[in-house]
Amino acid sequence: MTALRVIVLIATLAPVPAQAAGVDWSERVELASGEAHQGPWRMNRSDFRWVDDPTVTIDDAGGIAVAWVDQSRKDILFQSYSPDGKARFEKPVNVSRTPQVFSWLPKMVVPPGDPERVYVLWQEIVFSGGTHGGEIFFARSTDGGRTFHDPVNLSNSIAGDGKGRLTRRHWHNGSLDLALGPMGTLHAVWTEYEGTLWASRSFDGGKTFSKPVRIAGGGTPARGPSLAIAADHTVHVAWAVGEDPSADVHVATSKDAGRSFGRPRRVFESAGHADAPKITVDGNGTMHLVYAESPTGPFEEYQVVYTRSTDGAKTFTKPRVISHPSPKKLGGGAFPSLSLDGKGHLYVLWEVFPERNARPSGLAFTMSTNAGRTFAPASSVPGAADPSLGHNGSRQGLLMKKLAVNAKGAIAVVNSTFKSREKSRIWLFRGSLSRSSSRP
Repeated sequence: MTALRVIVLIATLAPVPAQAAGVDWSERVELASGEAHQGPWRMNRSDFRWVDDPTVTIDDAGGIAVAWVDQSRKDILFQSYSPDGKARFEKPVNVSRTPQVFSWLPKMVVPPGDPERVYVLWQEIVFSGGTHGGEIFFARSTDGGRTFHDPVNLSNSIAGDGKGRLTRRHWHNGSLDLALGPMGTLHAVWTEYEGTLWASRSFDGGKTFSKPVRIAGGGTPARGPSLAIAADHTVHVAWAVGEDPSADVHVATSKDAGRSFGRPRRVFESAGHADAPKITVDGNGTMHLVYAESPTGPFEEYQVVYTRSTDGAKTFTKPRVISHPSPKKLGGGAFPSLSLDGKGHLYVLWEVFPERNARPSGLAFTMSTNAGRTFAPASSVPGAADPSLGHNGSRQGLLMKKLAVNAKGAIAVVNSTFKSREKSRIWLFRGSLSRSSSRP
């Protein structure tokens, strides 16, 4: 198994000016709990007992869907919550149903206005004959998550799919993404340990997927891909690369709904190390991009930076730090999540690293109400950092989506915590814009 190390990097770019904005957060809610035991790596015979890897969506009515991993069961679980916070199912629904094989780090999509359809993509630790275990699996529900169709293997390779390699010895699992385009088109992307970035698409609501298309590979390994689809079916993919101490974020674009992709381009060339990008496209066609940047290479402190493109990802503005200023020193920040509401407001969440080369503890947040021109001061998500709960989970990799925002600006955040030999937990945090933030 990977010797997973936390990458903590820091940017030297000038901070973005602050703006008046804020979020009213509700108290955290525990969604699931389990043991907190991690034995030695013995492939699928490993004695792993904890809950982890949550991801979240929120619909326009405020209903929330959460998927996570129960390591003791080796499965992806799903639960749906009504707008008043009540669980819709008596017990979580088993999505993956492979109790002999580990299932890790799900990504999930629920179409706006159609909560009956739920799509889940994850990494299944199948050993197919290569040097590393990993296949990309997909499952869909057409009844709001009460039941899921049989999982489908999208990758069918021996290449260690879902692994985002940083070095030969260090990588993050969960190197995959899932997004919904116009007319219900589904797009999936993933990387393999050997370094190739692949894409597949479905035009029939996930019943069938196309043969994977190669986007990049053959040089430095791709890792941590992120998808964004514009209203005209243009598909953008951003990713980081490994085996390069001065790595930059790359972007490739498809003008034919994902059938083929153009030549990859660097977003911004610098001497620092860029990692873990997330992208989204607003109603005006502007692409927004957040990622982590460090002047001193991997395994150092880093901060979250922001840039945007108004010409279809051909050119980008100079990246700017958005994880500072803050009311107090939060620590290093990395592995951001990015979301957009119906008014074009941007929301950014990231992992907080109080100490260099330590596990993350807590989450930080900022937002922009003017399409990324300025951002609010970064602040902690209340209750996300609690020493009595241990550190953040995500022990198999930090390439996750922990943030969701609906068209009205209702915010849902998930996190996992792990306190060794005591307890692991899955948490939900709800937020809403304060009145001053929601004004035009």
